[in-house]
Amino acid sequence: MLFKAPELGEQELEVIEKIDSMRKSLRYAISSPSRWFGVLRQATFARNIRHSTGIEGINVTRDDAMAAVEHEEPIDAEKVNWLATVGYRNAMTYARGLADDPHFSYSEGLIRSLHFMMMQHDLQKNPGRYRPGLIFIQDEGRQQRVYEGPDAGVVPSLMKELVESLNEDSALPVKVRAAMGHLNLVMIHPFSDGNGRMARCLETLILGREQIVEPPFCSIEEYLGRFTREYYDVLAEVGGGSWNPGNDCRAWIRFNLVAHYRQTSWFLQRNRMTQRVWSEVEDIVSRNGLPERTTIPLVNAAFGYRIRNSSYRASAEVSEQVSSRDLKLLVDCGLLIAAGHTRGRLYMRSKTLEEIYVRNYEKRTNDDPFSELQPGLASPLEATKPS
Repeated sequence: MLFKAPELGEQELEVIEKIDSMRKSLRYAISSPSRWFGVLRQATFARNIRHSTGIEGINVTRDDAMAAVEHEEPIDAEKVNWLATVGYRNAMTYARGLADDPHFSYSEGLIRSLHFMMMQHDLQKNPGRYRPGLIFIQDEGRQQRVYEGPDAGVVPSLMKELVESLNEDSALPVKVRAAMGHLNLVMIHPFSDGNGRMARCLETLILGREQIVEPPFCSIEEYLGRFTREYYDVLAEVGGGSWNPGNDCRAWIRFNLVAHYRQTSWFLQRNRMTQRVWSEVEDIVSRNGLPERTTIPLVNAAFGYRIRNSSYRASAEVSEQVSSRDLKLLVDCGLLIAAGHTRGRLYMRSKTLEEIYVRNYEKRTNDDPFSELQPGLASPLEATKPS
């Protein structure tokens, strides 16, 4: 027996309708070919990776999350955190590729393979294999045990049931099906480690298969990373401390719907911001007679990312000599500031680019789509700090 979705009430259905409308607007906004879209897509993927792994204490900087997306070497990350970040990137990249696969089906082999991609850097964590024994979840902040997974002997049968449920035709809205896939996997806790990452990866895969918007823009991983305490609290409430599949899941469903509503609003805001920043930077490039290819690194710099010769060279598809010349030109024009020497040199935004970003910045909105805030959600002010 697995956790089952509750019968949806009028409020839940109304919120789902609102989210669907917002996501259609997002799909329309990013569907037309625009050069700035690549910048937005990469930044979104990097943000998803950083926030999802950060939930489990795997902390990397914004620059290193972007380096992972660009298949570059890290700037600041410690080795263990970097390997975990790259593993998650690899698994999510594969999951993204499966979103439009016409021959796709869920299987235990797929889930175990995704887990291996995530955890292969640490063979002691049994990557790709179900856990051999009991597992307990400890809330380190509160110094208390909050969950005990089901006996290891029933994990294979529960995973088989989960996969069968994922492959069944269902009339449930995809956001609810994805939330239940996430909940059941994290409650079965089939692996020795990395269960949270796997559950979030599975949820994003289910959402991506819907084909409303591409996977980076249907994920709620960033929201879960920004509201980690609330995420843990609602899982603890629904789980009740151990494997209790008969428990009511409504609080979890409503939490996910709030997450989708807010996360989609953030995507729409960033889409507008990226367009405006791109337009201003493109105008500066034109007025200064700079190569058009320099627009991308300048936009990334405006958003606070540090630029490297290697990443610019790859994105612009130019030689090292040309990229070095372009970056020097951007420094001489007062648009970038160089720091460091030779291969370790980084380029940061100037005051001009920072002002462009500040001028176009939109504070993240945290409206509650339900009539009133649900218990356990953070204050709307909690997630409005720029990062």
